[in-house]
Amino acid sequence: MQKIKANRKNTHNKGAAMLIVVMFALFISMTVVMGVIVPILKQADISKNIINSKESFYLASGALEDAVYRLKNGLDLVSGETLVLNGYTTTITLADTAFGKTVNTSSDRAGVFRKMQSEVVLGSGTVFNYGVQAGQGGFTLTNSSRIIGNVYSNGPVVGAGNTITGNVVSVGASGLIRNIRVTGSAYANTIADSNITQNAYYVTKTNTTVSGTSYPNSPDQAPISLPISDTQITELENDAASGGTISSPCPYVISSNTIIGPKKINCDLEISGSATVTLLGSLWVTGNVTIKNSAIIKVSSTLGNKSLAIIADKTTNRTTSSKIELSNSTQFLGSGDANSFIFLISQNNSAELGGSEEAIEMDNSASGKVVLYASHGLITINNSATLKEVTAYKISMKNSATLTYDTGLVNTLFPSGPGGGWDVTSWKEVE
Repeated sequence: MQKIKANRKNTHNKGAAMLIVVMFALFISMTVVMGVIVPILKQADISKNIINSKESFYLASGALEDAVYRLKNGLDLVSGETLVLNGYTTTITLADTAFGKTVNTSSDRAGVFRKMQSEVVLGSGTVFNYGVQAGQGGFTLTNSSRIIGNVYSNGPVVGAGNTITGNVVSVGASGLIRNIRVTGSAYANTIADSNITQNAYYVTKTNTTVSGTSYPNSPDQAPISLPISDTQITELENDAASGGTISSPCPYVISSNTIIGPKKINCDLEISGSATVTLLGSLWVTGNVTIKNSAIIKVSSTLGNKSLAIIADKTTNRTTSSKIELSNSTQFLGSGDANSFIFLISQNNSAELGGSEEAIEMDNSASGKVVLYASHGLITINNSATLKEVTAYKISMKNSATLTYDTGLVNTLFPSGPGGGWDVTSWKEVE
């Protein structure tokens, strides 16, 4: 019996030992398995977070692109607006800055946030691709006047053997280039009595020499809108008026050094003598503007690359009023930055209505960083006037007038006013 009990005790001990061995083996196996599974699970979690982070980033980036696109194209955009994609949200917020806006987007993808930011500055809403751009009234050159730059006209381009250093386009079935020496290429339904240095695109060509290649039966070019709309001009006027109104004395005469703007002047404006007028903002004149003698008009250096406007617009009389006259040795200066200009804008519409009133007349040696603009009227440039760009319903250049186009105009900015264009100055992730 004692031997049997000893055998049973020994068997029991062996069973316990076996159980301990199995438990140790199981523990070791679980440790090994967990050692493999836990990193895999962690890696899977990390991968999931990376995917969520990337999706959140693309949501924020896409929303920022959408917001800037809507700003640039004048579409509705409200600060605090939320976009939803596949059940996940991105919020767009806007903040005003000195010369534009800060656009922020914040995206939430399963609790993973990514934020993007873009700084945009308010543009003039203008793109000047041509030294001269005319409406349906077209333009004429006489005497020894000439243009250094491209010309685009919704009407005829007629000269007296004058030179245009660039390309010339006269649009539509009535498009006409006559008696012009073009150093670039010419595009018109009819080209007559001209000399084209490069190529000519036309339906009819008579008494014209083409040094490049002729392309008869070419399609007529399409008309294009003038670069500053009436809506944008109204916004500029409102911006000027935000600085207050001057109602007397009338006419309002500046004959000594003056700092002015933004301001609305409720009568005619005359700048004369040797006065230096420094503009801090745009001016809206509800009458005529006369600038003469050796006056100097400039943009304040504090405005950097921004441009300002002097607008002649008497809304109750745009046929015999709302005109600008420049004469003598008037000089126009920007702020000192290459992209800063002064825009002289007339809303006189006599020419568009078939009248003969001049919206803007520029005489003698008036020159400088100035852009003339009269989308409904006639601009006449005389003598040795030299400027950067002219756009009007109808344009006439006479005597020894020279127009030199400045490519910096494509980047022209106003400090405020028309929101026709926005330029992106930065684009980055902020979180």
